[in-house]
This record gives sequence, structure tokens and C-alpha cells, in this order.
Amino acid sequence: MKEPWVELRLWRQFVAVAEELHFGRAAARLHMTQPPLTQAIAHLERLLGVRLFDRTQRRVALTPAGEALLPSARDLLARAQALPGQARAVAGGEVGRLRIGFVSTIGFSLLPQWLRGFRAAHPGVQMELFEATGDQQLPMLERGEIDAGFVLHSPGFAPTGLPGRVVAREPLVLALPEAHPLAQVKRLALSAVLAEPVVLFPRRIVPSLHDALFGMYHAAGREPRIAQEAIQMQTIVNLVSAGLGLAWVPASVREFQRAGVVYREVQGAGAKQVPGCETSLVWAAQTPVVERFVAFVRGQGD
Repeated sequence: MKEPWVELRLWRQFVAVAEELHFGRAAARLHMTQPPLTQAIAHLERLLGVRLFDRTQRRVALTPAGEALLPSARDLLARAQALPGQARAVAGGEVGRLRIGFVSTIGFSLLPQWLRGFRAAHPGVQMELFEATGDQQLPMLERGEIDAGFVLHSPGFAPTGLPGRVVAREPLVLALPEAHPLAQVKRLALSAVLAEPVVLFPRRIVPSLHDALFGMYHAAGREPRIAQEAIQMQTIVNLVSAGLGLAWVPASVREFQRAGVVYREVQGAGAKQVPGCETSLVWAAQTPVVERFVAFVRGQGD
């Protein structure tokens, strides 16, 4: 059996009578006359199939059914009253859900403070985080599984076809096993490291940066000696710690303090040949929450 539809107006009238326990005072409170209010309550009782009030010439009292319904009716009216404000908050990006993909490098440095600041400024936004490489994030954006993402790339090679903004620029540095002889050298020259085995990410993960590194080796007449490939920067650093080779990593990875690993910049001859890298914030959905987050991140860089 289909339940009867009860208008919000009837619940408002019910609450007024329940709180006043007097039809005349409740009618005055609702800015109406008493007869229509009496008829409305009778109509509500017919819709529900229960009596809500016991009435005599001297008193009005709630029935057990009326007592039981009163808290829910008050809650219903309060939530209905809050709806316009909630709608404005959603439209303004103050309330909603934000799903963010990110590469581990931005997670080492800037992302935590950005998330902390955004959460403090917009507590009504629920944030969900997904650590994923750029080649994973772009299809996720296309499928609508995330709203925005931080992706790593070589300078000038941000993903095309999506709105985006470069949010971080940094050099590449070398991660070396602490026991490696070059770890004792404070000013490394590029020529001193090109023959060393390296731990590198597969090309599909960050094609532009992979190609830039290969270009650096080829410009020096060398071919990189790839000892091992790994996807996550933490794994790459762990493999360096195990002595499998050196690794070119974004400077922010130095925040990942792994025992047995030191980080060095290449200085002097050949230093200008070492590529840098950029991180871009890209997004697909132009929702108010996304626009609010993009504006927040943009403000952190201004």
C-alpha cells in the first residue's frame, strides 16, 4: 500500500499545535485563523490514520502517536529550513566531495600542507585521496573516478586536453647508497655518474621525464645502465638503499629519509644538462568544489 504524501505545511501546523497545546494560540503563531487550522489537523489525522490530539472543550493533549511523531516532525522542519543554505553552500563549493589523485613526490612536501589548509578553510568538503601515477590518473579523470590530480612531468609537457596549472618546479637530484664511494663527494660532476647503474621508473609512468633523462645520457654519448625498474618513488629509494644502483629523483623525495640513502645534487660541469621536473594540478570536472580547490592551490603559489 502506497503511503500518503504529507505536505510540509501540515507538519508545520502539527508542530505548532503540539507545542502550544491550544488551537487559538497555534493559529495566531501561524498567522492564520483557527477553523482552517482545525481542519488541517483533522486532514493530517485522516491521512495518517491515527489521532494525534485528544481534544476537549478545556484542553488539547497529544496522543501517544502524537508524542512519538513530534521529535521527527521537528527534525524534518529543521532539515527543510536548512536546505536553502545547504544548496548555496554546495553551489559555492563549501560543501561536497573532492576526490584527488596524487603522485608520491607531491605527497612528500606540498600536498600535506595544502590539504591541511583547505580542510581548515572548507570543513564541509569531504576529501578522498588516491595515490596513483600519472598514467593511472588520466584515465581515472576521464572515467570520472577522481575530480582532480597532481601529475609529474618534464617542464613544458603537462597533460594536454585538460585544464591544468603547474604548481611545483624542482630539480632532479641523485639518490645514492650511503656506502657508495660517490656518496662521500659533496660536489658531484655529471661525468662521474653516467657510467653507474641506475634504478629508473618505466617510460609509461612519466614518458616526458623518462625521455629527458635518456636525452641527457645520449647528449653525453652514453646509454643509461638500467639495473632495475620500479614504479613508486619510495620503492626506487628502497632499491637504492639495497645497493642496486643510483636513482634520479625529484628534489622533494629528499623528504623521504630512508636509512642507507644520501641525496646529492650534480654541480659544476654538466649540471645544466640535468633535467628538472614539474608537477601540475589537472582536473576534468568543473564543479564548484573543484573550482574552490583550484583557487586555493593557486593562492598558495601567489
